[in-house]
Amino acid sequence: MIKINRVPYFLGIDGGGTKTLCAVGDESKLLATATAGPSNVLRVGEAQARESLHQSVRQACAAAGITPGQVTNTCIGAAGAARPEVAETVRRILAEILPSTKVPSTINVVGDMQIALEAAFGDGPGVLVIAGTGSIAYGRDAHGNTARAGGWGFAISDEGSAHWIGRAAAAALVRDMDRTEMHRTDPARTEAARSAGDSKSHAALQSSPLASALMKAWNVVSLEEFARAPASANPPDFAALFPAVVASTEDSATQILASAGAELAHLASVVICRLFPPSRTSETNVAASAAPIPVAMAGGVFRHAAVVRQVFYNQVRWLDPGVQVQPEIVEPVEGALRLARNV
Repeated sequence: MIKINRVPYFLGIDGGGTKTLCAVGDESKLLATATAGPSNVLRVGEAQARESLHQSVRQACAAAGITPGQVTNTCIGAAGAARPEVAETVRRILAEILPSTKVPSTINVVGDMQIALEAAFGDGPGVLVIAGTGSIAYGRDAHGNTARAGGWGFAISDEGSAHWIGRAAAAALVRDMDRTEMHRTDPARTEAARSAGDSKSHAALQSSPLASALMKAWNVVSLEEFARAPASANPPDFAALFPAVVASTEDSATQILASAGAELAHLASVVICRLFPPSRTSETNVAASAAPIPVAMAGGVFRHAAVVRQVFYNQVRWLDPGVQVQPEIVEPVEGALRLARNV
């Protein structure tokens, strides 16, 4: 039954490159959530973003028993929102499904790291590392100064992200394929390769659990087709390989995930060093300090990959003993809903 009253309702949206999460709440509690496809305009385009955003809003409002027209304020965290044209596109898409007599500022478009920081620390200090389809570290000190590291896009950055992990797995598989191809075409080298511990045949490599899972993720049937896929007119998504890497028990997968954790820890350390004086976090001052630096994790890579979480925790603590890593994975949509209430 649709509620007809004047209770204020709020929407918080986390618009990601893999999925969109929408939360509906009143002034004090969460009423419903809904999940749809990706809505990162820069990654999937305006048409896909519109479909995902509209679907998530409709489903969340229906689950809460309200109409989109009853929403008072909305806050969405979106990648690329610092660019005015991106923020305006997202605001316009949401205005299509959130008719209101109020001014357009009731739809607040902010960066995805801002809603995650709000969810993790409220208005307090801390450093957050987000590792989803992409990655970024973002922090704020006690004076409100902010700093970031990473998050410059797949081509040159996004270390430790699902895209980065998928690309590393694809590159490792292609290197293994090259070695087995060499063995097939040059039998004289096979014995030397075996003595070096690299005796896996081409057929055995293709049928290995990890290779099979990677090929299935890209819907290809051979190693050669897999190797050519990234150069095709419609290249596949490297982030789609992440679940296969996480599920694998092979050493190569574990090594890739461990490297991702170390990369993410480095991003955190860059932000920590920029926001907090080195003397504050030195070994001799940690014991005397009453307020360790809070560090939090967000995103699907941290949520689904225990190896990444553990290496990240160990590396951050090793790099900077003055931090306190929160064990819970932050839900950025909670920050978006909180910001919507405070508009």
